[in-house]
Amino acid sequence: MTSLTSAGAAVALAAGTLVALGSVPAQAAAGATLPFTSVEAESATTTGTRIGPDYTQGSLASEASGRQAVRITAGQRVEFTVPRTANALNLSYSVPDGQSGTLNVYVNGTRLSRTLAVTSKYSYVDTGWIAGSRTHHLYDNARLLLGQTVQPGDKVAVESTGTQVTVDVADFEQVAAAAGQPAGSVSVTSKGADPSGQGDSTQAFRDAIAAAQGGTVWIPPGDYRITSSLSGVQNVTLQGAGSWYSVVHTSRFIDQSSSAGNVRIRDFAVIGEVTERVDSNPDNFVNGSLGPNSSVSGMWIQHLKVGLWLTGNNDNLVVENNRILDTTADGLNLNGNARGVRVRNNFLRNQGDDALAMWSLYAPDTNSSFDNNTITQPNLANGIAVYGGTDIAVRDNLVSDTNALGSGIALSNQKFLDPFSPLAGTITVDGNTLVRTGAINPNWNHPMGALRVDSYDSAINAAVNITNTTITDSPYSAFEFVSGGGQGYPVRGVTVSGATVRSTGTVVVQAEAQGAATFRDVTATQVGAAGIYNCPYPANSGAFTLTDGGGNSGWSSTWSDCSTWPQPGQSNPQPDPNRNLAKGRPATATGSQDVYTPGRAVDGDANSYWESANNAFPQSLTVDLGSTYAVRRLVLKLPPSSAWGARTETVTVLGSTDGSSFGTVVGAQGYRFDPATGNTATVTLPASTNLRHLRLTVTGNTGWPAGQFSEVEAYLTS
Repeated sequence: MTSLTSAGAAVALAAGTLVALGSVPAQAAAGATLPFTSVEAESATTTGTRIGPDYTQGSLASEASGRQAVRITAGQRVEFTVPRTANALNLSYSVPDGQSGTLNVYVNGTRLSRTLAVTSKYSYVDTGWIAGSRTHHLYDNARLLLGQTVQPGDKVAVESTGTQVTVDVADFEQVAAAAGQPAGSVSVTSKGADPSGQGDSTQAFRDAIAAAQGGTVWIPPGDYRITSSLSGVQNVTLQGAGSWYSVVHTSRFIDQSSSAGNVRIRDFAVIGEVTERVDSNPDNFVNGSLGPNSSVSGMWIQHLKVGLWLTGNNDNLVVENNRILDTTADGLNLNGNARGVRVRNNFLRNQGDDALAMWSLYAPDTNSSFDNNTITQPNLANGIAVYGGTDIAVRDNLVSDTNALGSGIALSNQKFLDPFSPLAGTITVDGNTLVRTGAINPNWNHPMGALRVDSYDSAINAAVNITNTTITDSPYSAFEFVSGGGQGYPVRGVTVSGATVRSTGTVVVQAEAQGAATFRDVTATQVGAAGIYNCPYPANSGAFTLTDGGGNSGWSSTWSDCSTWPQPGQSNPQPDPNRNLAKGRPATATGSQDVYTPGRAVDGDANSYWESANNAFPQSLTVDLGSTYAVRRLVLKLPPSSAWGARTETVTVLGSTDGSSFGTVVGAQGYRFDPATGNTATVTLPASTNLRHLRLTVTGNTGWPAGQFSEVEAYLTS
């Protein structure tokens, strides 16, 4: 793998961007403006053992931020250099399954009286019903108010007291003092809530909400236990003293199918006890509807199945400035009918499914957006996924370290259930930065790109505009176009412009679907294998056309062998001189009869065939070989069955290196096909022939009034 973060370089998340404190170049300004700065454990001083980098599904390093971490045992420590004024620490860590323990915390060499509890309770999730999944969700987060303020350059260390701990990343934050009670608000403690967390505060919260209609429910500093979900929440503000002070412990906070809206939820924490993923359980911070014109802000949401699973009417909802950590499934899912929803400036870490998703089930999500969010380490799906919807925007997000089954950003017509509304209108994907995103899909055993456009269950016909994208250190490809359901639905209407690709493991463009995209001002450096992989699947599904809109550089080469997947850092192989260069390549034609499409002439099956429009000579079949080759021999075939009577087809062979300007390679000649001799004909090409696009123009056929080929084979050998 090329250009992975070096162990000696410190990388911090500051103001939503990856900021290099060592040798790693800074990324584009995308993501959330965050109240904390993150420092990687592998960049700190340690007496433990650094692990990684690793991209193997299920390994500790592969799920870590930066794909690296530090393992410590009893008495070993990781010492961080504080990057900013701070009085609080949050630590991402992992301990072995079934174990718990504590970490001693030191400030400038002095041990604090309080320790940091660590546990595997919320980790090691199994979802055997999800194809391709393995035990995942290996990390967790634990936080601690230090009781003092540290300054930039100070040292904060964590030390194992006995349990083996893998330390991933530390967040340093200056937490403001607890806010005071708003005038006129109804405190939950006035209704009997217990801030010690010992008593059940469920009814007190319900009574406060009922008493504060049109006003504010105040949640003072403390720990409150709720044992069943709240409903009937509308026309009210729920406000805490800050997410480090006011903490509600529940695995189901709000569960309601409808609301009159105008709900404001802000400035407290909801921390659950969800240890497994059970999709039939509403183990969510919000399940259902908050109603129109509502908002969620300043929240700390942790240890739930999903942060917000939103259905029904959530028109004009704003979700901003929140932290969503350690969910066993999605961070947020707009599950259909979202209109005018804005999800912005949130931080999400360690999701067990898509971190942010729109899923247009039952009704389309429309005119909604994900803006300026920072997402790291979704461990079983995508950073951002848009499954259908109309006029959707994904702008200025920073996504890093996706794992199995996931891209950084996925635009998909995968429906999962019906009724589903496919992508429509204009899909805007602008200003996003993707770092170490994309993964091997264990179901297909082939790579998923950093940014994926997927006609999984139906053709993509929306206007998809992907602009100003930065893709760095993708382990495999940068842009992928695929029909993931294996049906070969086309991807159309895509424009990619203004992209910068650095150190992609395999290719810049991975095209596996029929369709077309225009690329403009896309520059690539340190490309691992080749610029383009263009091998639509199924092989006879049709071609994917890449239109050069100008300003592209660094990725003009094409992977030469569709029978193999490029591996990270692998050079483009020299073609086997005995390999059929046309097999599986994109094929087009001037016309086709019924189901006898062009791809049947390059599918490797001599019993299937292409047939042109009838009674309409001349007719042409064109095959894109992917790269320019010194082709010396063609073998043309018809089905070998004796039912195909002998015939002669008159064929002209033409060639092109660019797909637009064709020249004659072999003039019109009659080629005899006879089932008695295998129904094949060989065409010898001149020694000077170099072509990428092979075109056969048929002007006559004594056996049928159409052009017909069951296989067109091209070889380097004469």
